[in-house]
Amino acid sequence: MVTLAVAMGLGRFAFTPMLPVMLHEGKLQLQGGGLLASLNYLGYFVGAVSCAAIRVKPATMVRGGLVATAALLLGMGLLQGFTAWGVLRTAAGVMSAWVFVFASGWGLRRLAETQSPALGGVIYTGPGIGIAMTGLLGGAMGRWGSEVGWIGLGLVALVLIAVIWRVFDDGAAPSSNAAATAAPTQSAAESASARRDALWMVGLYGLAGFGYIITATFLPVIARQALPDSPWPDFFWPLFGLAIIPGALIGARAPGHWDNRLLLAVAYALQAIGVVLSVAWPTIAGFALGSLLLGMPFTAITLFAVREARRLRGNAAAGLIGYATASYGVGQILGPLFAAPLAQRTGSFAIPLLVAAGVLALGSVLFGLVWWRSRRIRRA
Repeated sequence: MVTLAVAMGLGRFAFTPMLPVMLHEGKLQLQGGGLLASLNYLGYFVGAVSCAAIRVKPATMVRGGLVATAALLLGMGLLQGFTAWGVLRTAAGVMSAWVFVFASGWGLRRLAETQSPALGGVIYTGPGIGIAMTGLLGGAMGRWGSEVGWIGLGLVALVLIAVIWRVFDDGAAPSSNAAATAAPTQSAAESASARRDALWMVGLYGLAGFGYIITATFLPVIARQALPDSPWPDFFWPLFGLAIIPGALIGARAPGHWDNRLLLAVAYALQAIGVVLSVAWPTIAGFALGSLLLGMPFTAITLFAVREARRLRGNAAAGLIGYATASYGVGQILGPLFAAPLAQRTGSFAIPLLVAAGVLALGSVLFGLVWWRSRRIRRA
C-alpha cells in the first residue's frame, strides 16, 4: 500500500497539485503543462508494456523504482527548463508502471502465502492515499514555490521508502509476476463470442483512460478558474484521492458472480456524472461531489477489467490485460493533448470536460449493451 502510494500518488500524480503553482509562477503555459502530463502517461505506457520482457526479482525492481521515483521528484525542484522536466516526467511514468506491476505481483503473492487474499483491496488503496498526500502536502509546500514543493514531496517519498525498505528483503524468486505470466503456457480454444468480448473490453477500457484523465490532470486548475477567491480548490484533489480508498475496498469485495461488464458500465456512468458536475454545477458542493464520483470507481474499474480478462482467458489472461492496459494508456496520453490546447484557446475547460464525460457515457452504454447481448445469448 505504501509502495503504491509513493509510486502512483507521488511519482505519477504529484504533477496535478504542482501544475497550478508552476502556472502561477509563469514557468509553464497550460499547453506545456498538458504536454508534460502526456509525457508522464507515455512513460507509464512504455513501462507497462516493457514489464513482460523484464527478468529481475520483483523486490529488486520495486526498490530500484522507488529510489528512482524519489530522485525524479527531487529533480523536478532542482532542475529547470521544459526539456529537463519532460525527461523527468517521462522517466517518472516508467518507474510508476514498473513499481505498480511488480509491487502488485509481490504483494498478492505474499498475501496468498499468508492465507490473506481478502486483503488484496488494501494494496490498491495506496494510490488514493498517495494522491491525498500530494494534494495536501504539495499545495501547502507549493506556497513557498514549486521548487520547495517538488523537493518536499521527494523528501516525503524518501522517508516512506526508508520505512518499508526492509519489507522487500524476502528473497523472492527471480521470475516476476509480469515475466512469469507474459507468455501463457496453456492455449485454450476461444469461442467467437469470447474473442468479440475481448475486443470490446480492450477498446472500451481505453475510453476510461481518456475520460478520467482530463479532470485528474487539471482538477486544481479547473477549480481555481471556477472559484477564484475560494480556499477550496486545493482540497478537491485530495478528496479525489480519499474517495479511491473505499472504492478499492468495495470493488475488491464485489461477488465473483456479478457480471464485470455491468459493473464497468455502472463505474463509467458514475465517473461521467462526476466529470460533468464540474461544468454543470461549478460550486464547492459540485466539485466535491464530482471528485467523489470520479475517485470511487477509479481503482475498481481496473479490478473489474482484470476480472473480466480472467473470465475470458483464465490463467492465460496476461496478454489480454496487457492489451487493455495499453489501450488505457493511449487514452491517458491523448486526454491532456486534446484538453490543454483547447482550454488555452477558449479560456475554459468546459468543452474538454463535456467531451470526456461523453466518452465515459458512451463507454457505459456500450458495456451495458455488451452485457445485455450476452444475457440474451445465454437465454437463447
